[in-house]
Amino acid sequence: MNNKKACQVETNNGDGPMSNHSDNAHFSSILERRLSRREVLAGGLGLAVTGMFGLPGLVERAEARKYPSTTGLTVPPKSSIPLNPEFNFSAVPVTRSDTVTIPHGYKAQVLIPWGTPITGNYPEFNPDGNTGEDQEQQIGSNHDGMHYFPFRDDPNGHGLLCVNHEYIDENIFHPEGLTSINDQRPDDEVRKEIAAHGVSITEIRKEPVSGQWEVVRGPYNRRVTAGTPVEIRGPVRGSNLVKTKYSPAGTATRGTLNNCAHGYTPWGTYLTCEENWAGYFVNRTGLPREHNRYGVSQSGGRYRWEAAQGEADEYIRFDASATGRSAVEDYRNEPNTYGWIVEIDPFDPNSKPVKRTAMGRFAHEGCWLAPPQYGKPLVFYSGDDSQNEYIYKFVTKARYNNHVSGDILDEGTLYVACFNDDGTGEWLALDINDRFFRVMAISKGIFFVDQADVLVNTRLAADVVGATKMDRPEWGAVHPQTREVYMTLTNNSSRTTTDAPNPRGPNPYGHIIRWREQGNRPWATRFKWDIFVLAGPEGDGQVLPEQSGPALTQDNIFASPDGLWIDQNGILWIRTDMSGSQQGNGPFGANAMLAANPVTGEIKRFLVGPNNQETTGVISTPDGKNMFVNFQHPGDRSQPNQFTSNWPDSGAVFRHPGESQAVANPTGPRPRSATVVITREDGGVVGV
Repeated sequence: MNNKKACQVETNNGDGPMSNHSDNAHFSSILERRLSRREVLAGGLGLAVTGMFGLPGLVERAEARKYPSTTGLTVPPKSSIPLNPEFNFSAVPVTRSDTVTIPHGYKAQVLIPWGTPITGNYPEFNPDGNTGEDQEQQIGSNHDGMHYFPFRDDPNGHGLLCVNHEYIDENIFHPEGLTSINDQRPDDEVRKEIAAHGVSITEIRKEPVSGQWEVVRGPYNRRVTAGTPVEIRGPVRGSNLVKTKYSPAGTATRGTLNNCAHGYTPWGTYLTCEENWAGYFVNRTGLPREHNRYGVSQSGGRYRWEAAQGEADEYIRFDASATGRSAVEDYRNEPNTYGWIVEIDPFDPNSKPVKRTAMGRFAHEGCWLAPPQYGKPLVFYSGDDSQNEYIYKFVTKARYNNHVSGDILDEGTLYVACFNDDGTGEWLALDINDRFFRVMAISKGIFFVDQADVLVNTRLAADVVGATKMDRPEWGAVHPQTREVYMTLTNNSSRTTTDAPNPRGPNPYGHIIRWREQGNRPWATRFKWDIFVLAGPEGDGQVLPEQSGPALTQDNIFASPDGLWIDQNGILWIRTDMSGSQQGNGPFGANAMLAANPVTGEIKRFLVGPNNQETTGVISTPDGKNMFVNFQHPGDRSQPNQFTSNWPDSGAVFRHPGESQAVANPTGPRPRSATVVITREDGGVVGV
């Protein structure tokens, strides 16, 4: 067996899929070697868990969380999150029904489906007739990550819900799908599509008598779309790489795109993350490295916005071809203004969103804050959601205190993870002033002008230092007590070689990895890791495989884990993103959400969504009694006016196991992404 550490300069050859053609080591080959060793067997599962992550009685608690309000920040009592949650529900069986299936004793309500009016003139949803102007005043399409910001007056019944909108499904969004006239897209269709992307900020309140949540038509409601003016901050501000016709100074851009998961800050702002943004652009004049490494097209954008009929500047910008004499005469640098983490102040509707470039440019799935500690740096984790890409963390230069603001995100160090086959790992700095980084870049004949160049080319910088290729790193979650970090590796059908962190090739089912930083300090540069669960069918899926943990059963088989969240009671909520064929033909049923106990490894299926959806964002009120869950693209794979789902307007919002299943009518109501509020019938805490 090769005992060389993967983080050393010499690396194993990879399989070079997608846009990552570096020779960096694959996580799967590392994990394959590690699983064969089974180093942590003695003492059983419970001892293995506490041995790696510390005894529950000795775990430090997180610093007090801050809850934003219109008048400032309040600090509740210190967390009392139990480390060993006990579930209060029976597992929901594998299901295929065009509704939401939840345990007995629970109920659900639909809130803010696509097209809900929230601002301006409040135009009502018209499935066949809304204009682009209407959509700018309505809830966007394909709900994804979200966060609930409570008001001080009634934190469990009044707050702002920030929701990401990732993309549009053209066969559902338009009555006849995308249309084209003489190879040009109608202006208003493009305007409507741009408006359906981005973020919705909605004030919501729980009606005290009925218990139903309602939209408040108030001043906080707004849309941030793919056309909203945005400021560029951090090391990339003013760089030649982001200067455009719109902003010759390189200090601003328009919009935020393909917003997937999210994060939040201790000072009460929302972080929305730009994921698969590269496909929206076209460059027909040759791809520079800052386009090529991310997959910018040379033939046409995803929705061909660059071909809008009116040839307005706001649409032409999606053509990144070098047509002018310099970058300030065209939009060759427009793609470089995307791929960032964007900070939004939900409590200031007049504030301009800010792209925080120090945190790196890639296909950000999300951004997860480690529990903040006074007088210490803040730390945020992020995954690059593409096959064989990397895991990152950002450590602020300044220390956390009561007076910090978003400016703290403009200076710090971006790191990329390297996993060793002995269960250890290292964080490698992507810093032009770091000696190791400079030596590695020179040794590979790759040169960066300045730190802005490093950040615009984050993926290339990570290639340079020898980061470990992962199986689509997506959502993360940081336990608020133990500070252990969990991250989904959704799947990788292209993998042909394996390593310790990615043990299966190909990997159609995915898995969840976790690590703990050295000294339990999030800003440390070394860590220890293991696999929390290998997803899959019975006979293949397993919890804690290195400790010979329990196999998955009919109560908890799942595939393609995507979303993660650890709630107030220590439950790790896992959401899945299986493909349509995997949902239709496999043993797993429709995409679902499962509850996991990080200590014991117990996992139970909590809900199953409607036809052909992805179960995405989840958050709750501070008391844990109102859970918000997003369902994205119900009816995926529909054809124009031939729908594979009618949820939620079919009337069948939810069902319990054993009740009649809902069947989609191809000519029935148009499916809509939506948020669902789940509560217990007895008013108790969800899940426990």
